[in-house]
Amino acid sequence: MRLRSMLKWVSLGMLLYTLSVMVNTTTSMSIASSNTLTDEQNAHQQALFHKFDQLHTEQVILVTAVNKKTFKGTLQIYNKQNGNWELQIVALPVVLGKNGVGKIKEGDGKTPLGTYSLGTAFGTASKPTGLKVNYQPHTSQDYWVDDVSSNNYNQKVTESGNPNQHWASYERMDNPLYKYGMVVNYNTDPIIKGKGSAIFMHIWRASNRPTDGCIALSEANLLKVLQAIDPAKSPKIRIGTVSAR
Repeated sequence: MRLRSMLKWVSLGMLLYTLSVMVNTTTSMSIASSNTLTDEQNAHQQALFHKFDQLHTEQVILVTAVNKKTFKGTLQIYNKQNGNWELQIVALPVVLGKNGVGKIKEGDGKTPLGTYSLGTAFGTASKPTGLKVNYQPHTSQDYWVDDVSSNNYNQKVTESGNPNQHWASYERMDNPLYKYGMVVNYNTDPIIKGKGSAIFMHIWRASNRPTDGCIALSEANLLKVLQAIDPAKSPKIRIGTVSAR
């Protein structure tokens, strides 16, 4: 079926998701002009941009799951240039929580919905070239605490001793999946014990293997995202579904 015919039958949300699956490029491109969208699709697009404007940012990392129960989605990056929103990165597949999206508590296996600021980038490897964001190297002595009884809950802690003497549950930050990563500021200010912890963007195990709640990409695509994030634009990550973004 020709793409122009498809545009008559899909909503903007599904259109963007479909394009995300079909296209794999990081070339900057303008948003589809109004003559390629139906009136309804153009209205949905403008509504999405209006939501972006309310975030007080000039860069949005948009993560979209097909629905709340799926672990597969896409990631796009929009930049505001001269008053207009433009796509910088399109079509990056991501995997999400094993139980879908809509996190409400620790250990539920879901990726949180909503809009969040971004924390520091991190990794066990040396800082990649081209990064504008702060980068924090991690070693075997770095941990992220997810023990709900600990005062260190949802915080990174450096500990030279035995971590089992301090916490009942934690993540080792020298995990190969954390060769590169970035903190998503979910449940960080304030920290509410039991609401969920350790939400990152990081390297995936495989394109068909979900996470415990994080957003994961291939290593190459994750590096593209990290290199594109510009702290001068006050970037925000928005996580939603096709029907609710």
